[in-house]
Amino acid sequence: MISYFSELRYKEVIDVSSGFRLGYVCDAEFDDAEGRLISLITPGRAKLFGLMGREDDYVIPWACIARIGSDIILVDTKEPLQRRKRKRRSFL
Repeated sequence: MISYFSELRYKEVIDVSSGFRLGYVCDAEFDDAEGRLISLITPGRAKLFGLMGREDDYVIPWACIARIGSDIILVDTKEPLQRRKRKRRSFL
């Protein structure tokens, strides 16, 4: 199966060990020196229907990815996932 990088944004990420839905891929970290993907990033859950912003993003290391299917990505995390603070955007 051949997939494009842009198709990752439409795949839902689920943790196999807990069954927790982490969301959809919003970004990825790429090491240009070695030419490989380091991790996938999914946004945190919305607070109060998105009016109060979002929680920190989930950073999923590439080593934790168990399977990439046609519409889903299964991850197997042995320990809690690393979280990354979401950068605030100013509109002014």
